[in-house]
Amino acid sequence: MILGEMVAQKPKPDRFPFHSKTFNNPNMPTFPMYQVDAFADRLFEGNPAGVCVLEDWLPDAIMQAIAGENNLAETAFLVPEGDRWLIRWFTPTVEVDLCGHATLASGHALMESGLGKDRVNFLSPRSGPLSVEKRGERIYLNFPCDEVHETTPPEELTEAIGVSSMAVFQGKTDLLVLVDSEETLANIKPNMEVISRLAARGVIVSAPGRSHDFVSRFFAPQAGVPEDPVTGSAHTTLTPVWSERLGKKDLQARQISPRGGNLHCKWLDNGRVEIGGKAITFFQTTISLPD
Repeated sequence: MILGEMVAQKPKPDRFPFHSKTFNNPNMPTFPMYQVDAFADRLFEGNPAGVCVLEDWLPDAIMQAIAGENNLAETAFLVPEGDRWLIRWFTPTVEVDLCGHATLASGHALMESGLGKDRVNFLSPRSGPLSVEKRGERIYLNFPCDEVHETTPPEELTEAIGVSSMAVFQGKTDLLVLVDSEETLANIKPNMEVISRLAARGVIVSAPGRSHDFVSRFFAPQAGVPEDPVTGSAHTTLTPVWSERLGKKDLQARQISPRGGNLHCKWLDNGRVEIGGKAITFFQTTISLPD
C-alpha cells in the first residue's frame, strides 16, 4: 500500500522509472528512493527503511552521506545485475554486513514499482545470495542462519542491560542475551555507553513471549542505532536458538520496541531461515545529486 506519492506520475514501464533523461540536466544523477515501513501491520509501525534504486554504484562516501541524511536505521542501495539485484546497506554512520528489514523493504519497493515480480533475488557482497518472496500479504526473506554458540557473559553485560541473563550466545556480529520474561525485557533501560563498548555490532535481548513464541529488543549504538524498531537480521540468530529451546521450527515472534513489529520465522533444514512480515510504502521520491 502507498499512503502518498511525492512524485505525481506513476513509474514508467522502463527499468528505471526516474531516469535522469527525464530532467532538464541530463548529467545530473537522479534515482528513485522509497521509504517503506517493514514488518509493519499498519503505517507507522515496524522499521522504516530507505531504498535507493541505482543504475550503477555511487561512491561509498555519497551512499553513506545519503544514509546519514535519511537518518533511518538503514538505507539499502540496489543495482541491477542480470536477473538479480546487487544490494548494500548503510546505517547513518556505517555500512553493515546484513539488514533484514531493508531487504524486505527493497523487495516490496521493487514489486510495487513493477521492477520485480513476486520473487526477487539479491546478491550481497558481504552476505552472499539472498531472496525475498511474496506469499499472500507477507514477504518472506530467505537468509543464511547465523553461526551461534553459547558463551560466557562479558563482564560489563549486566551493567549494559541492567538485568541478569539466563544464557548468552555469540553470533557472527551480535550478542544474544536471554532473560526470564517479556515483562523483564520490556522494562530494560539499556546503558548505551556501556553497550557501545562491547565487542559486537549490537546486543539482542530476548525472552519467551506471552502471546508469541518469543519476543526481543535490539540495541546497536555502536552502529548508530540505539534501539532498532524491528531487526530482521537479528532473527537469523534468534530463530535457531529458540527453535532448539522450544522444539519447533515454525515460530511467531514480535520485537517489542516502541514501534513494534511481528515476524513469522521458520528454521529450514538447509542452514537457512525464512523471516516473513508485511510492508507498507510511506512515500516515494526522487533524489537529484549535483554534478
